[in-house]
Amino acid sequence: MKNIQAYVDQKNQWETLFGHPALDLNVAQDRQRIANAIDCDLSPENLTCDGEASPGAVRKRYQFLVLAAEELKLLDPTINFMEY
Repeated sequence: MKNIQAYVDQKNQWETLFGHPALDLNVAQDRQRIANAIDCDLSPENLTCDGEASPGAVRKRYQFLVLAAEELKLLDPTINFMEY
């Protein structure tokens, strides 16, 4: 569960920076919000930083996001992800 926790920690840094409440893996609604954020991060534009990221960085980010998604799905099988 280290990848999903690292992802949530990273997201929470931004959430608190902008005055939003922190995401909590123990809250069902937050788990779906986290899944939606992972979906967003997996979009080609975000994954590649609009084409600015190196292929190695893109692969590393993709692997991290997929592992985080898999761990989240293990935590809550009712989570819905988009298909990529």
